[in-house]
Amino acid sequence: MPNHRVRVIGVLTLLVATCSIPGAWAGAPTDQLRGGIDRVFKILRDPEMAGDKNATQRRAAILAAARGIFDFGEMAKRSLGQHWAARTPVERTQFVALFTDLIQHSYINKVDQHGGAQMSFTGETIDGDLAAVRTAIPLSSGKAMPLEYRMHNAGARWQVYDLSIDGISLVSNYRAQFNKIIRIESYETLVTKLQSHQTEFSPAASPSGKPVR
Repeated sequence: MPNHRVRVIGVLTLLVATCSIPGAWAGAPTDQLRGGIDRVFKILRDPEMAGDKNATQRRAAILAAARGIFDFGEMAKRSLGQHWAARTPVERTQFVALFTDLIQHSYINKVDQHGGAQMSFTGETIDGDLAAVRTAIPLSSGKAMPLEYRMHNAGARWQVYDLSIDGISLVSNYRAQFNKIIRIESYETLVTKLQSHQTEFSPAASPSGKPVR
């Protein structure tokens, strides 16, 4: 697999450290996604948020804005897959919090380490309460990496529940990792690993098995 598809700077870094290019594509999912990403990019370039002294405040603002883009609860549920049904309400609440913390720990804290790329919107498909917004991010090689946001209509607002990076599903990748831990060890072991960050859960992997970074 070409190196430019393997060494990606990190899923949420790509998602929120990009600024959108105005284009012809429009529609509720695209417009809401574009608006959310632009709000995050505004935080990244705000001089009052710049510098190490503002890092905590900046990352909190990025997470708050990301919550408007992503349905972390739905992402957590889909990532746990078949094991979600067996969880109690308390366990579900705990898992959603841990999953959100995983995303924050792994990616959102890295967002401001990278400059903003110009992301273009290339298409939109709506099927009832589900939608797919297709985008492309230019790479240094001169090629473009396709990034598809899979969204659902949650409470009269479109939010992302999964995304596909060059054909690789973020949720499916996490689900495979979580399922393996639960199957070989236990759900409690997965919770412990998430709490301690002792396992480096990779956001997505290429067909060759290498993590997308």
